[in-house]
Amino acid sequence: MATKTYIHKGPLVIGAGLAGLSVALNTAPHKTLVLAPVALGVACSSAWAQGGIAAALSPEDSPKDHATDTINAGAGIVDELAAKTLTDMGPETVRKLNALGAPFDHKPDGSFVLNREAAHGLARVARVGGDLAGKAILEAVVHQALNASHIEIWERATALGLIKSAEGAVIGALVQHADKQVEVYAPVVIMASGGSGGLFAVTTNPANLRGEGMAMAALAGAEIADPEFVQFHPTALKFGLDPAPLATEALRGEGATLIDKNGHRFVFDDHPDGELAPRDIVARAVHKADQNGGAFLDARTAIGDHFPAEFPTVFASCMAQGIDPRTMPMPVAPAAHYHMGGIRTDIFGQTSLKGLYAVGECACTGVHGANRLASNSLLEAAAFGERIGIAATAELPHDFAPDTTHAVRPALPPSLAENDLQTLRDAMSRYAGVVRDEAGLTRLLRLISDMDDRYPNALALVNARLITTCALRRHESRGSHYRSDYPLTDAIGARTFTNWTEVQTKTHGELSTCSSPDCLTS
Repeated sequence: MATKTYIHKGPLVIGAGLAGLSVALNTAPHKTLVLAPVALGVACSSAWAQGGIAAALSPEDSPKDHATDTINAGAGIVDELAAKTLTDMGPETVRKLNALGAPFDHKPDGSFVLNREAAHGLARVARVGGDLAGKAILEAVVHQALNASHIEIWERATALGLIKSAEGAVIGALVQHADKQVEVYAPVVIMASGGSGGLFAVTTNPANLRGEGMAMAALAGAEIADPEFVQFHPTALKFGLDPAPLATEALRGEGATLIDKNGHRFVFDDHPDGELAPRDIVARAVHKADQNGGAFLDARTAIGDHFPAEFPTVFASCMAQGIDPRTMPMPVAPAAHYHMGGIRTDIFGQTSLKGLYAVGECACTGVHGANRLASNSLLEAAAFGERIGIAATAELPHDFAPDTTHAVRPALPPSLAENDLQTLRDAMSRYAGVVRDEAGLTRLLRLISDMDDRYPNALALVNARLITTCALRRHESRGSHYRSDYPLTDAIGARTFTNWTEVQTKTHGELSTCSSPDCLTS
C-alpha cells in the first residue's frame, strides 16, 4: 500500500473523546486536525461514563477538600500539585460544560444536583439524567467541535505509530485513514487515545481501546509512569457481555447495598465505610464474594420504583437481560475500568519527548495515584484538555517545514489474530486482574513473550508487557495493585517510572522507582 504524505501546520490530536476534543476546542486560532478512529461519540470511554463529574460546587465543599479526598484515595503516591491543579479547575470546568449545553441536573434554585460517590467526603458529583453524564457531556462538546472553524476531523482515522525527527522530536504520526495510509506531519502532537480496558476479558470500556497510545509513545522512547495501576470497577453487571455494562457508583451513593448470596453486606467486613469505601477495597470484596457464590447490588429499597427515571441506562441494561432492578438484586463482578498509569507528563501535558503531549486516560500526571477517586476522570479529561490545548500551542513555529527525507518512521505494527487477542485478554484478566501474584504474572509474561515472537511490537503486547512487568516488580499491595503474595503496603509510597528499553531488558530486575517529594509533585 502506497503511503501518502500530509503536512499539517497546526496541532495533531490523536483521539476524539472528551480529552481530545477539549484540547481541540482550546487550540484556536491554530488549524487543528483531530483523528477519530470511529464516528464521533462512538466507542470511547467518555461517552460511557455514567456517574458524573466531580467538582466542589456546593457551599459546604471546597477544591481543597476535593484535593484531600483525591490524595487519600490515591493511596500514597498522588502528585499533590496535579491534584490541586485539577480540583482548583473543577468548578469552573463544570460551569463551562454547562454553558456549552451539557444538560446537568439542576435543583429549582438553579444549583447543581450532586451525588455522593465512594471515597468522597460529601456529595460533589454533578450528574446528567441520573446516569447519562458521559454521553450528554460528550454530545455537547462534539457539537461545539463540529461547529468550530479551526477544527478538522478525520473519522475512521487511527494512528499506528509516531514519526520522529533525526534529532528525536515527535513530528507526526503514521495514520490509517479509511483505506489509505498517510504520514501526517505536525509541529505538535497531542496523544488523547484513551485507556487500556480492552486488554482485559472483562471490561466496562470499549473493547477496541487497548492502550495503543501508551504503546506508541513507549516505542518512540517516551517515559511511562505507573503502568501497573489499573482500576477495576466493583460493580460491572455480570451478564457475560463484552463489554460488561456498568452499574454506576451513584447507585451506592443513593443507598444501594452490596450483598452476597445470603444477603450479607460483605464490604463492611473489610472497611467501615462499606459500599462507599475506596474502589480498590470494594472491588476486592466483590471479587471475593463473586468467587464464593456471587455478589449482588441491591437497590430494591434505596431506589425501587424510581429506578427507570433515576438510572435509565442501568435499568435498560438489566431489563434486557431479564433482571428488574426494582424487585431483584443485580449480579455484579469487578471489571477493568480505568488505567491510572500512562505516558508520563507534567501538569501542562508535556511528555519526555519534545513535540509530544498527552492528556486523558493515556496520560499519567500522577493525579490519580494508585486508585482514582470516583468521577475524577471526566473532570481530568475536560479540565486538563483545556489546559493542554492552550499549553501545546503557546509556541508553535510560524512556518513548519519538517525534514521528511530524514524522518524516523515507525514500523507498521502487526495486529493480533482474533483468537490470540482473546487468549491475551483472558490471561490479563486472570493474572493481572483484581488479585495478582508472582506465579501468575510470570506465566503471563511468558505468554506475552511467546506472542511477541509472532507479532513483534504489536501495540497490545507492548502495553500488556508494560503493565505486567511493572506489576511483577512492585513487591507490595497499593491501591488498585493487589499482590496476594505481598499483601502489605510499604510505609513510603514510590511511583514507577520506566521506558520500553528498560522494560525489555530488566524484566527480571528492578525498575526505576522514586519516593522523594520531587517525584510526587510536578
